[in-house]
Amino acid sequence: MQTAQTIHFIVWGPWTMLLFLVTGLWFTIKSKGFQIRGFCHWWKATAGSFLGSQEQEEASKGGVTAFQSACTALAATIGTGNIVGVATALTAGGPGALVWMWISAVIGMMTAYAETVLGQQYRYRREDGQWMCGPMVYMERGLGIPWLGILYAALAVLCSLGMGSMVQSNSMSGTLEFSAGISPMISAVFITALTASVILGGTSRISKVAERLMPVSAGIYILFSGAVILSFWERIPAVFGMVFQGAFTPEAAGGGIAGFLLSRSVRFGLSRGVFSNEAGLGSLAVLHGAAEDTTPQQQGMWAMFEVFFDTIVICTLTALVILCVCGGNAPAGQDGAALTAWCFSERLGILGEWLVSGAMVVFAFATIIAWYYLGRQTAAYLGERLFVRTGGCPGGFLSCYTFLYLAAVFAGCLCRLDVVWLISDVWNGLMAYPNIAALWVLGREVSFPKTWS
Repeated sequence: MQTAQTIHFIVWGPWTMLLFLVTGLWFTIKSKGFQIRGFCHWWKATAGSFLGSQEQEEASKGGVTAFQSACTALAATIGTGNIVGVATALTAGGPGALVWMWISAVIGMMTAYAETVLGQQYRYRREDGQWMCGPMVYMERGLGIPWLGILYAALAVLCSLGMGSMVQSNSMSGTLEFSAGISPMISAVFITALTASVILGGTSRISKVAERLMPVSAGIYILFSGAVILSFWERIPAVFGMVFQGAFTPEAAGGGIAGFLLSRSVRFGLSRGVFSNEAGLGSLAVLHGAAEDTTPQQQGMWAMFEVFFDTIVICTLTALVILCVCGGNAPAGQDGAALTAWCFSERLGILGEWLVSGAMVVFAFATIIAWYYLGRQTAAYLGERLFVRTGGCPGGFLSCYTFLYLAAVFAGCLCRLDVVWLISDVWNGLMAYPNIAALWVLGREVSFPKTWS
């Protein structure tokens, strides 16, 4: 355990956080601040367009639409990190940490854009007609370093079996046992069966479930969060005063950046259940790979929207609920999900506790199905490279991966996962290094929309 903790610190030390921020800042400068100056443009191209006739036409063809692809990515990124990570940031850095979460998110939007654009530019169709997309592809075809792509794919597969399945199902099982008294064994059978019913339907079913699940679940969370915040309307000016007044203390900067990175990409071991945006890890490039009739820039802007919605919208609402209810002083012994649940229950009673529990269960399940897609894509890439002499990836190889994934979901409901957390964190960190290196080398190929209106 001590060895795992030491390796975890080496992989996720301050230098890694700095690397994420510097990379995002570089693309921000390269794009001349597109995420800010081009706000109206990318908003109209994403959230403002998903009800259009083109989306409906694509859906009628049976393909994966840009909106479905975005919902799948949101399913992987909006998670318990939006509950646990925010509370951790505020506890560590005070109310001013929220400003630094915003700053870090704005910078990270351009990293998400860059890796998604590159993924789209280098993607190709496999023999079965499915798209192959992700950092492993642009590492092989862009950098010309096939072994680096194989390494990335292997790490992604391992992460999907740990962080994407075991840890998520463990969070669901623990929440169901605490809030509803459901035994872990019953949860294991139910969650595994529900997961199988979705993932065995392939990419199309995963996308359709994500398309229906994410808008509803996120919408309910926004609705109840807004209700709590507005019920303290007289405190809102004072809350924002605390946020901006405390933003420029060393504690706030450290807590805010750490909290943002915890909830978006670093998955630090001190904040269990933290799953969010992951800009810089390369997962967004994989998750956007199935979108049909699209362009690299359009998918890049959807990735920007996901970072914005995940952190600037959802995380901010969680933070404002906490600050409106308890100000800058959290009750003793309350942190993470417990603090968030306590704050909701202060205004909504038992309904508040059920809301937080329900949000954690739904968000975790959405992450499970989205990470299966990511893991299966990287497993298919590995299969193509391992069985190249026999004509590509055999179906049995992917069936084996599916079995292992479902087994991991089942085991995660029943096991303690302290070591799995730490090891999965390390795998995530190791995914980031080759991906960021590829972004720096291939960054010159990333183009940005010229119409900012």
